[in-house]
Amino acid sequence: MSETIKQDQWVYVVIQNPGQHETIVGQRDTESQIDFIPVFKSRDDAQQGVMYMAKSPGQKFEIQAIIYEDLLRHAEDGGFLVFMLDGGGRVLTKIRPDGRHI
Repeated sequence: MSETIKQDQWVYVVIQNPGQHETIVGQRDTESQIDFIPVFKSRDDAQQGVMYMAKSPGQKFEIQAIIYEDLLRHAEDGGFLVFMLDGGGRVLTKIRPDGRHI
C-alpha cells in the first residue's frame, strides 16, 4: 500500500535521548542492508510501533512530531531512507530522501 504524505504534514518519529543529545532513531534492514528512519502517521501508531523497533539498552525514547519535509532533509543528511510503518511495525511505504516512493 502506498501512503501519500504532504510536505507540510506532521509525522511521528522515535527520538533517542530526548533533550540535549537527541537523535532520530534509525533502523537497519539487515536482509537488504538498508538504513531507514521509521515514521508513523499518528502518535498512537508510533507508540504501538516502537515496541517492534530495535533499541539500544538504557536509552530513553520519546515519540515526537516532525514536519515531513524536515524529516526528509534529516534522512538525506544521514544517508537514510524513510519507511512509513503502521502500529504493528509493518512497512506501508518505502521513500527516498527526495520524497519519491521506492
